[in-house]
Amino acid sequence: MRTSRQTLAEATLAPGQVTERHYHEEAEELYAIVGGGGVLEVDGDVREVIAGDTILIPPGAWHTLTANEEGVRLLCCCVPPYSHDDTHFF
Repeated sequence: MRTSRQTLAEATLAPGQVTERHYHEEAEELYAIVGGGGVLEVDGDVREVIAGDTILIPPGAWHTLTANEEGVRLLCCCVPPYSHDDTHFF
């Protein structure tokens, strides 16, 4: 879902799947873990995340998510809206 001010997307990672480490120059993100879990790294801070957790990822923070043996399902909200031009990879 996309509005003029935010985006909301659902994502699923299979067991052991890892997102490519990246950051958003302008957008802040919320990850709401709705199923499973994994390990989230934000600017070197590594934490286990499980269903029920919501994490704020500030603009400019490098981050990556690794799904645990169950996989992970999450909602991802970006403000301002997600843009490929605002997404920077290693």
